[in-house]
Amino acid sequence: MKFLSKSLVETSKIAKDFLNKISSLKSNQALIVGLFGDLGSGKTTFTQAVGKILGIKEVMTSPTFVIEKRYDLTGKYNFKKLIHIDAYRLESSKEILNLNFEADLKEPTNLILIEWPEKIIEALPKKLTKIMFTFVGESERGIEF
Repeated sequence: MKFLSKSLVETSKIAKDFLNKISSLKSNQALIVGLFGDLGSGKTTFTQAVGKILGIKEVMTSPTFVIEKRYDLTGKYNFKKLIHIDAYRLESSKEILNLNFEADLKEPTNLILIEWPEKIIEALPKKLTKIMFTFVGESERGIEF
């Protein structure tokens, strides 16, 4: 599905649609979503919208320097933890394993959103849900999943 977002409100609607689609997926492991796109294409904004819909009250910022941020959830959409990873600064797939990543993958109530997944693609499961982000204009972003 392809969308064109021209505002934060539209991005939130797209994020809600995405959550509605993935909430019906059943798995014995975490749901891992790769967020692909250039700098400024909307990956963090989309993640913030997902977090807000899932009930996160605190301000969500990109984990560029800390690599990973974890948020406890109330079970909305069957998720109990949102894990936001920014792999931009990682040099190899092996580095993600230092973050307890293998254990996180085994928990089916985890939703793991990964910015720059191509940097650690070897460590990710083959069944990776992908969202592509494109910078269209100053206030327009393309979102495809």
